[in-house]
Amino acid sequence: MDPIENGRRLLKATAWARAHEIETDQKRGLPHPPLQKPAPEGVPLIDLPDPKTIQVSPVSVADAIGRRRSHRRFAPDPLSLEELTFLLWATQGVQRVVRDGVASLRTVPSAGARHPFETSLIVNRVTGLEPGLYRYLALDHALAFLRADQGLPAQVVEGCLGQEFVGQGAVVFAWTVVPYRTEWRYSTFSHKVIAIDAGHVCQNLYLACEAIGAGTCGVGAYHQEKMDALLGVDGEDEFTIYVAPVGRVK
Repeated sequence: MDPIENGRRLLKATAWARAHEIETDQKRGLPHPPLQKPAPEGVPLIDLPDPKTIQVSPVSVADAIGRRRSHRRFAPDPLSLEELTFLLWATQGVQRVVRDGVASLRTVPSAGARHPFETSLIVNRVTGLEPGLYRYLALDHALAFLRADQGLPAQVVEGCLGQEFVGQGAVVFAWTVVPYRTEWRYSTFSHKVIAIDAGHVCQNLYLACEAIGAGTCGVGAYHQEKMDALLGVDGEDEFTIYVAPVGRVK
């Protein structure tokens, strides 16, 4: 089959008419996958401020939508830990776990409440955080400090095909996907909705940035193997799906 035709088939809803015929792992009674990857043993965990206590500029939804742009030039000013916390809450904040631990309701929608993403952070300039690679533990509302590495800005530029602005953000959001979280429920129909869900997450980042005087730019052009290696994922059961640097707008 022609690659373009095959890609278009993925985007169409035709197959969903047969969804009830598919014997998914959920229907087979197999255990559901964990809602979150555990932090590696022994890494430091950093508790984040309660999102309810964080004050941001009063920006109307209409203004945030109207001002939303992709920004590729960032000022050298840092973000505060409270601002980073707000962005994390806006993109993956857990409101509650439901269905006896099978699903979670968050600040973004996800097909079947599966939320297949993990949020990695390449921190360059965030007050109170050492530069390095972190992962957001959404269920715990905490950061796992994975490693310090002064070469991360250059590595993420290389991983994003030489796009220099990516390494110049105060922090780079890099989302990985664990496909089986969605496949457990939707099998072969999962991959369309995973792509849609990624858009939900990044759009919330765009709008949340407007409330803190920052900007972002969603990046879908990257070298898959290099980004997977940088983030420490296997590239099969978990792999990079979207990247977005964030910084003060020049």
